[in-house]
Amino acid sequence: MNEVLTRQQIKGLNVTIPYKEKVIPFLDELSEEAKSIGAVNVIKVHQQENKIRLKGFNTDVIGFTESLQPLLNPTHKKALILGTGGASKAVQFGLQQLNIETLFVSRRSCDNTLTYSQLTSKVMKEHTVVINCTPVGMHPHTDECPEIPYEFIGEGHILYDLVYNPEETLFLKKGKAVGATTKNGLEMLLLQAKAAWNIWTNKDE
Repeated sequence: MNEVLTRQQIKGLNVTIPYKEKVIPFLDELSEEAKSIGAVNVIKVHQQENKIRLKGFNTDVIGFTESLQPLLNPTHKKALILGTGGASKAVQFGLQQLNIETLFVSRRSCDNTLTYSQLTSKVMKEHTVVINCTPVGMHPHTDECPEIPYEFIGEGHILYDLVYNPEETLFLKKGKAVGATTKNGLEMLLLQAKAAWNIWTNKDE
């Protein structure tokens, strides 16, 4: 009896890495935004009599764009996205909404993606927004950071890390040391959680 009551009370749940893409086949429906992004971080549970329907949403894009936008100025026209997982897809979607061109960076070579060894001075100077969408540098591996050429980062760059534990990753420390604007993903987390709560409590979603 307790198990049935608990299931009936569930309104939704969050999904984190590395399951934001893997969870999609288990859902009954996707929001248009989640469908476009190809990743889900929020699930709404619809209780319909004895049936349960699961709908996937992506609030990462809301949290990311609202967190990043105050840092931007007209010189920020191109961005490097470090990583190719579910979070990076939401980041790309958000950057495109902000009219910023994107380029993925990965350890493995594939179409429309650079490897870290291909990040030249020219690439780094053109792409003045760098977003870390990988878990590199997350606690307890705080002595690690993405292998980008930090010597080509300067005052005109923004380094944004989705990681927020520790508060200042080595990636952000290296950026700050050369004058870049830096920000972690804590505000993004809070903003996406607020959006998720609105989804769970909105009967029309």
